[in-house]
This record gives sequence, C-alpha cells and structure tokens, in this order.
Amino acid sequence: QVPLVESGGGRVQTGNSLTLSCAASTHTFSSYAMAWFRQPPGEEREFVAAISWSGTNTHYADSVKGRFTISRDNAKNTVSLQMSSLKPEDTAVYFCAADFRWGGYEVHHYAHWGQGTQVTVSS
Repeated sequence: QVPLVESGGGRVQTGNSLTLSCAASTHTFSSYAMAWFRQPPGEEREFVAAISWSGTNTHYADSVKGRFTISRDNAKNTVSLQMSSLKPEDTAVYFCAADFRWGGYEVHHYAHWGQGTQVTVSS
C-alpha cells in the first residue's frame, strides 16, 4: 500500500480558487501515475485529472478542463490540483489516487487511495 494524504479542502464561494495537495509516503513516488477523483454528495466517484510519472502527460475530465491544473513534485512526493473558477457543482470529496500504470481514468484502474478532502463551493 502507498499511504496518500490529501489536504487543502475547504469552503469557498463561486468563482474562487483552491489548491489541493496529496502527499505520498513512498520512496518510489516517481514510479506512480497519479490522479484526482471526486465524489459529489449522493453520486458515484468520478475522474477529475491524471498525471504521468514524470508529469509529461496530463489528462482532464471535460467538466474541469481549462479550470483545473494537475501537477506533481517528485522531489517532494506530492501531487497538487489547482482549481479555479469554482462552481457549486464542483462540491465533492476529492480523492488522490496512485497506480503504476498510466492511461486509466476509471476508479478500478487505481490501486491506492487517500481518505479524501471535502471541497464545498457555495453560490
């Protein structure tokens, strides 16, 4: 298991920005592709963004493209999600996920998960 700990969630107003961080406790962080998922209230967990091992490749859900940016710092074993122009529909618990493989955007693709951090966007 790869321990993953998310932080940075909170309550913001529509149009504001927020940055989430995920810290991984592993000596092989650069061997993992990383992703962010979210689970809105009463809904299933959905893909948000993913980044490849070195950060060269990224992929975003259409709903966040142009507003969210995923990045990673392999020296610090962290992956971040910069969220801007937030909308009420972005309200969800946000999860960090890791897997050796790149190219999957579904929950079942990822072997390791954090506990999540709540993001609430009020209108």
